[in-house]
Amino acid sequence: MKISQRMVTLGLALLFFVPQFGIGQTNKKAVQKSIESRTKEYEQIAKSIWNFAEVGYQEEKSSGLLKKTLSDEGFSIKSGVAKIPTAFVAEYGSGQPVIGILAEFDALPGISQEVATQRQPIENQGAGHACGHHLFGTASTAAAIAVKDYLKKTGQKGTIRLYGTPAEEGGSGKVYMVRAGLFDDVDVVLHWHAGDRNTASPSTSMANRSAKFRFHGYSAHAAGAPEKGRSSLDAVEAMNHMVNLMREHIPDGSRIHYVITRGGNAPNVVPDFAEVFYYVRDFNVDILEDLWARVIKTAEGAALGTGTRLEYEIIHGNRPVLANDVAQKIMYDNLVAIGGVSYTKKERAFAEQIYKTLRSPDKEISSAGEVQPYKFTKGKGSTDVGDVSWMVPTAGLRTATWVPGTSAHTWQAVAAGGMSIGVKGMMNAAKTIAGTAVDLFNNPEAVKNAQKELIERRGPTFNYYSLLGDRGPPLDYRK
Repeated sequence: MKISQRMVTLGLALLFFVPQFGIGQTNKKAVQKSIESRTKEYEQIAKSIWNFAEVGYQEEKSSGLLKKTLSDEGFSIKSGVAKIPTAFVAEYGSGQPVIGILAEFDALPGISQEVATQRQPIENQGAGHACGHHLFGTASTAAAIAVKDYLKKTGQKGTIRLYGTPAEEGGSGKVYMVRAGLFDDVDVVLHWHAGDRNTASPSTSMANRSAKFRFHGYSAHAAGAPEKGRSSLDAVEAMNHMVNLMREHIPDGSRIHYVITRGGNAPNVVPDFAEVFYYVRDFNVDILEDLWARVIKTAEGAALGTGTRLEYEIIHGNRPVLANDVAQKIMYDNLVAIGGVSYTKKERAFAEQIYKTLRSPDKEISSAGEVQPYKFTKGKGSTDVGDVSWMVPTAGLRTATWVPGTSAHTWQAVAAGGMSIGVKGMMNAAKTIAGTAVDLFNNPEAVKNAQKELIERRGPTFNYYSLLGDRGPPLDYRK
């Protein structure tokens, strides 16, 4: 009798479980089909943002297009959040869980490019989408709309929320949004990025902080009365020299880079103003803070030694990405189900020509059709997604929107991202994110476990502060 009761109980459990699984799979397929059916529409949105090519905090047209697209689909929109005119939050649904999706849309200055297999800048356009954020924002929007349709059709409880996040490239837009509390009630955040391969492994990035160091001196005739001048350019060069000496005595994994943004106007005039823009990076925030303090000392020493006055402005600062295996594994499984990018004959010919221009590519063209194995990776770049990931369980992926072997911030990335190769990767990302969101809506235990993992990884002594301090968004940093 006891055995019979157990069998009945087990049978009921299986009867309950199997249909639920089937329904979940059916819903995901429907979501993916709905995204696929609107490929041309999303391709046009991405192409429009590619053409806008608006740099950080100036993405008025790009932000406006995504907001209108979401508003037309029934999302409520909050614009100008965190005191950033181009930032927004779009929301549909109610209650928990709240699943957030990040959407970027800023371009990079100085790297415009036609859709061509040789370097061919676009005339009268100074910026370009060399990091694929036109694809990023569009795919995230496509995923959010598909998930909205799923919630509406099924009556599933929960909220889908898309964050329009400006100025990822050196502007730390998301950090201000975190600081403003916009992620405080979110359960899991999903994001993606353009890339040269398909991967959804857990990963981290480098923490970084940047600042513009400005030196004020006294102008004078460089030949007639040089003794009356105090050169601000000398101060910049002295600072740079000391930092370069310092490189011998920093950890192997640390990074410091700079560019002189102002160095004077004429050789025969002692410059009374000069500016140098610095980035400092490390995987560990504490090490970054130590390096930063040392860089500040070089600037102070340079001002003292040249008789100039120093002021500096922190421009941005990002924490390293904090991996979350629970959420990430769900993302990975969805990417595997979607698969990689398949080229047409025409796309293959384009890819082969681009491939010839790459320097030491580490992937074959055929790898665009593969999904990379699941393993932890350490990226050498920095992103403001990092700050989000310390506050909310976060999972991300990359898809092959560029020819394998292509690096970010190159003309080759702009070229491939502006044609059908980029669109195919974008659509795969949209389907993967949407599928992951559906899984999370249907698995509250996974959401709880992801949050538990976040707390454990942060540690008991964690206390969030932003690496850019209390400054307001640098809305003119690209002007």
